[in-house]
Amino acid sequence: MSKGKETPRQKMIGMMYLILTAMLALNVSKEAVEAFKKVDLSLTKTTANYIKKNDITYAAFDVAAAENPEKAGAWKTKAYDVKARTDEIYNYIQDLKIEIITTAEGTESEALLADNQIDVTKVKRIDDNNIPSEILIGANQDGKGNDLKALIEDYRGFLVETIDGKDISAEQSILDILNTDDPQNLEGTGTENWVNANFQTLPLVAVITILSKMQVDVRNAETDVLNVLYTQIDAGSLRFNKIIPTVIPNSTYVMQGNEYEARVFVAATDTTQDMEIFVGPYTSKTNADGTVTYEPGSQATKLPIDESGVGIYRVRPGSTGEKSWGGVIRMKAPNGTIRTYGFDSKYSVGMPNVVVSPTAMNVFYQGIQNPVDISVPGVGSDKLTVRMTNGDIKRGKYKDYRGEYIAEPRTVGQNAQVIVSANINGKVQTFPPVEFRVRRLPDPEARFANMKEGNVLRSVAAAQQVVTAVLENFEFDLTYTVTGFTVSVNDKGFEITAESNNNRLTDKQKGLIANLRAGQKLIIEKIKAVGPDGRTRDLNPIILKIN
Repeated sequence: MSKGKETPRQKMIGMMYLILTAMLALNVSKEAVEAFKKVDLSLTKTTANYIKKNDITYAAFDVAAAENPEKAGAWKTKAYDVKARTDEIYNYIQDLKIEIITTAEGTESEALLADNQIDVTKVKRIDDNNIPSEILIGANQDGKGNDLKALIEDYRGFLVETIDGKDISAEQSILDILNTDDPQNLEGTGTENWVNANFQTLPLVAVITILSKMQVDVRNAETDVLNVLYTQIDAGSLRFNKIIPTVIPNSTYVMQGNEYEARVFVAATDTTQDMEIFVGPYTSKTNADGTVTYEPGSQATKLPIDESGVGIYRVRPGSTGEKSWGGVIRMKAPNGTIRTYGFDSKYSVGMPNVVVSPTAMNVFYQGIQNPVDISVPGVGSDKLTVRMTNGDIKRGKYKDYRGEYIAEPRTVGQNAQVIVSANINGKVQTFPPVEFRVRRLPDPEARFANMKEGNVLRSVAAAQQVVTAVLENFEFDLTYTVTGFTVSVNDKGFEITAESNNNRLTDKQKGLIANLRAGQKLIIEKIKAVGPDGRTRDLNPIILKIN
């Protein structure tokens, strides 16, 4: 949308037009008149660009109306009304240009092209200054220029009425572009008739160029109005940036023989919008236009909104049975209006009676299978449905542990919840979730000759083949594999090292250990090990003194 702002190309054309008009007033040579052809060509290209741009906007109206006739249909109708009025005045101006050239050069003029187009470079009588005045001004000031002014004024009023105050800057742009006020005369002593000021005694090519500029102004104004109309399609619509899958059952309990019913849909929310949710009694009022406005009561409380734009309702019921609750959602639409929505919901409160116990630990460890016993007294295991947040849980056994479920948590530091539902006499009851902390597996300790420090006989050290990693006092029998280490010894003040890329000592490492004497230190460092969770860990060094 131009909103009165011109591109550098348009500014250049305007400057050229003003300079050439001033030169014509001084009766400068035909070279100046010839230059008007270039300006007219630029104006013609600018008009073509506006037409292409506007055609794209009309196509957008077509798509919007096809997708949502109720919301976009009326705005499409207004847009095409603008198109009809714009084409009318544009074609009238084009007919004036053709009439002027035809009167000056005849119907066989080379400047007249197919499809009512004009090639100004082929106009011969470019400096004729009588015919344009005869047609547009007339002998008694009754020429067609007066009709053109009336059309422009009527078109301008139509566009302003179409905008209807929805965009003040666009409205002002149209008033400026299509201004038909009588300008000041050259002496500055008064005003001069608009028609005379634009067309009197000017050569033919200058008049053609002025009319082309008016066509550009008409298309420019059309663009401004179309853009305003298109923004109105969604001006009052709420915009959302997050979609949330939602399932709402008609009841959390279903009696045997009845149907379970749920509504499944996607809910949209706007995390950038300051939405307000009130829980508690509310009132409603039907407005004159048929819409309903909801207002929270004085006892309503405001819910906190999380980072995803969702209100969080928490309550600790003091008794069992069915509970009802509801409230009002209040949002601001993009056009500044406040939208309110009333809502109601129910839930049932039952006595919790579920047993979820970890078989061999009080936390879940990431990267391994954690056995869990889950039971509901009086309910068979085949009647249970178990799910877990922050991970997966499934039926199965883990080695010799008795747990009937295997839990595999996902993210360390975020609690996991085990949620159990039981089918009790045809009713599905979901129990409060049981939370577990999620931790990483602890690092093992490196061992050489089953030692991590202290004194070791040289014969014992020389007999070793591997470096091991052991996790002591842990609930599970987990295996860690050493994947590399370095043996360092000090011989006569020089440090000598040798590396291994697995858990076994290399020949060079064995030689270094065999040559150690009593009192020397054996250092095994840069030890790396991989556990069942697949993570590589750096273990503390082993420092031993040879006896």
